[in-house]
Amino acid sequence: METIRHSRAQLLLLILSVIGIGIAIYLTAVHYENVPLICSASGLVDCARVLSSSYSVVPGTTIPIAVPGLAWCVISATLAITGLRLQPIPRWLRTAQFALSLSGMLIVLYLVYVEIVRLHTICAWCTGLHVIILTMFLITLVQLQQPQSDVEAESEQSRVTTGSR
Repeated sequence: METIRHSRAQLLLLILSVIGIGIAIYLTAVHYENVPLICSASGLVDCARVLSSSYSVVPGTTIPIAVPGLAWCVISATLAITGLRLQPIPRWLRTAQFALSLSGMLIVLYLVYVEIVRLHTICAWCTGLHVIILTMFLITLVQLQQPQSDVEAESEQSRVTTGSR
């Protein structure tokens, strides 16, 4: 039963990662390819203003911030696929997923600050990715707090016993 719950969480992390990859690719294409931006361009939600601001690129470069976001989503998807293949999910993987999602949350908090306080407008696409990252952070936090399964604990105990000989 616990394995099914962990598998569902890993599948959800994978699905969210793939959606994030799609958003990041779209935003990168908007930056480089003059792909039409499908978003409001007035009022509180003004994607064009956010995406054309100096905050929309990695500091000191012309690389859109969506590119590191794309890399983050690809790494997250890779970890989720690993989690689906390894049952039970090892502690190191749950820790890696949590650390990655925590780093994503810290960046999201900064970007939301920039949008609200500095630019006084938000980007709907960016907000979608921010919600995905928040959801992934909460999933990984819950998974990290769950106790090790009996099988995982026995497996680690046998490794410790075998390694000490």
